[in-house]
Amino acid sequence: MVLAFGREICNYLNSSECREWLITNGIGGYGAGTVSGMLTRRYHGLMIAALNPPLNRTLLLTKLDETVSYDEQFFPIYTNRWADGKVDPEGFKHIQHFRLEGTIPVWDFACGDALLEKRIWMRTGENTTYVKYTLLRATRAISLSIKAMVNHRDHHYNTNANNANNCQIDIKSRSQGVEIRLFPDTNPLYLFTQGSGEEEVMISTPGNPWYYGYDLAIERYRGMDWTEDHLHACTLHTTLTPGSALTVIASTKADPNLDIMTELEAKRQKDRVLLEYKSPPAQRPDWISQLILAADQFIVDRTLKDGTPGKTIIAGYPWFGDWGRDTMISLPGLTLSTGRADIARTILQTFSHYVDRGMLPNRFPEVGDTPDYNTVDATLWYWDSIRAYFDHTLDINLLAELFPVLDSIIHWHHQGTRYNIKVDPEDGLLYAGEPGSQLTWMDAKVGDWVVTPRVGKPIEVNALWYHALQIMIRIAKILDKPSQDYETWAKKTAEGFSRFWNPQTGYCYDVLDTPEGDDPSLRPNQIFAISLPQLGKMGYSCLLTPSQQRQVVDICSQKLLTSYGLRSLSPEDAKYQGVYGGDQLQRDGAYHQGTVWGWLQGPFALAHFHVYGDRSQAQSFLEPMADHLNNHGLGTLSEIFDGDPPISARGCFAQAWTVAEVLRAWFELESDQGA
Repeated sequence: MVLAFGREICNYLNSSECREWLITNGIGGYGAGTVSGMLTRRYHGLMIAALNPPLNRTLLLTKLDETVSYDEQFFPIYTNRWADGKVDPEGFKHIQHFRLEGTIPVWDFACGDALLEKRIWMRTGENTTYVKYTLLRATRAISLSIKAMVNHRDHHYNTNANNANNCQIDIKSRSQGVEIRLFPDTNPLYLFTQGSGEEEVMISTPGNPWYYGYDLAIERYRGMDWTEDHLHACTLHTTLTPGSALTVIASTKADPNLDIMTELEAKRQKDRVLLEYKSPPAQRPDWISQLILAADQFIVDRTLKDGTPGKTIIAGYPWFGDWGRDTMISLPGLTLSTGRADIARTILQTFSHYVDRGMLPNRFPEVGDTPDYNTVDATLWYWDSIRAYFDHTLDINLLAELFPVLDSIIHWHHQGTRYNIKVDPEDGLLYAGEPGSQLTWMDAKVGDWVVTPRVGKPIEVNALWYHALQIMIRIAKILDKPSQDYETWAKKTAEGFSRFWNPQTGYCYDVLDTPEGDDPSLRPNQIFAISLPQLGKMGYSCLLTPSQQRQVVDICSQKLLTSYGLRSLSPEDAKYQGVYGGDQLQRDGAYHQGTVWGWLQGPFALAHFHVYGDRSQAQSFLEPMADHLNNHGLGTLSEIFDGDPPISARGCFAQAWTVAEVLRAWFELESDQGA
């Protein structure tokens, strides 16, 4: 699939600066920017290297500012907006065409009758970015000068040159390039050039001036520090004749591969192979193929402490790392739905090494090795990922390997673990939470303010708990292990789950036994009591009756459903906020109080199919995502959206569980089992 735009999109800032591209390298590093070429986020850059894969992500090469000299005219083909609001230069006006070829962003710049192509990609497994310029058309040679704007900072922060007192830029010449170091004892950035023929490249260092006051519009919208400074390290000068090309290679390696055609073909071949892993249905739409490519961008390496290679999932670009909850929710869609069960197995094994006191970690810090364990549901989603993996592979060996870990998790939840997480022996339901904690996926917290604490017995947590017990029954029987305790606990939980039904509202309580009583807020979490697979003799008919299931699906359809996901709170609730924006207090205050979450569209479609049995109608709830591939994060799916029309995309422009759950739901509905 090729996503493409002409001048009607590219030459207008209001449309080209809000469309973002993403390149990744499979170890946590990435590059990102806008179609216009303008920086709008602190997370935009051509080389954001994972210095301690998959984290410690550091901006090294911000951008390349190119100017074409042709036929006695100068064409700056880059774009900057400055702190005073001025846009200079306006290189976006020279973009004749932009396209996304698989996962490779490509621009065509028209400079008189000359046409210059630019494409960007990263090498898998390495912090190396390739930027290739090809002169597709011209009546004579062009001169191309390229200013390299560099930095060296954590991708979460901004650089103020006036505060960079210890910046001691050191540039050393190397064969076909330069070595750039901004601070002593930091990782250098290597810039190399490679022509397609006899192109000569001159490199000049213009005194290394700082460029002050880049305006970052999205950071301003988010209430963050919205100006930044970058350093002009060097300028590359060359001449291109029609058909010739120049590639700029940015790397943390001193010896990256300079065979450009081999690298480009390797990238293209990887995309082709990704699409061949999964035996496609006869009529797999192009947008699903594009999501298969997008799925791979989140799968990255994570080396265990003993040096064993592992795998994990980046929760979202540009700012999230690998989170336990997001990884387990995303695993089936990103790996199994795309035919990559081997990666699923490795991820499941990787996270088994991090189980502590019966809990999976919530998140890994950017710097350091000690993960956070403040989550109740990540561990429960682990079971569903194992269930999905076994359904795809019948891999009994992995079940045997993980069984002791899983059994210990069950017992930890009965005896009690962190954050007051413990099964209530009175009703068999799982209780979680204490003052100041946020343990479910609705986890926004600003300072000491927990926006949606949900202390008590959340409904999706207990649907997952029952699901986990059912899976343990199944695993125990497969492995010829005792299952009676799991059966007893599951029966107790199923009986206690009836407490969630609220006959006054005709749908389920969101949380039982909170410090303020039972919470009747209309939220989407109850959909999981229907969408999770039914296992054994005690299917989900034990949790909700068919009539109750239909009422839940209907009320979610009427009050929460949008084209891009479910609202996190009903618009009729006094706490509802329909627009996500402003500073951190405002944004986090709206995060789970009406904001639409794209990942919920998958479970909703499956729940709708479970209740109504209409496959085409269920799939129709997923189809608007095909249109969304052309906006925000190109070729991928966003994290969140405003609750109010026009349901504008917000948050991460590429979110793992949104891509994963749409893929999983589509393939399950398409499969014989779904039918």
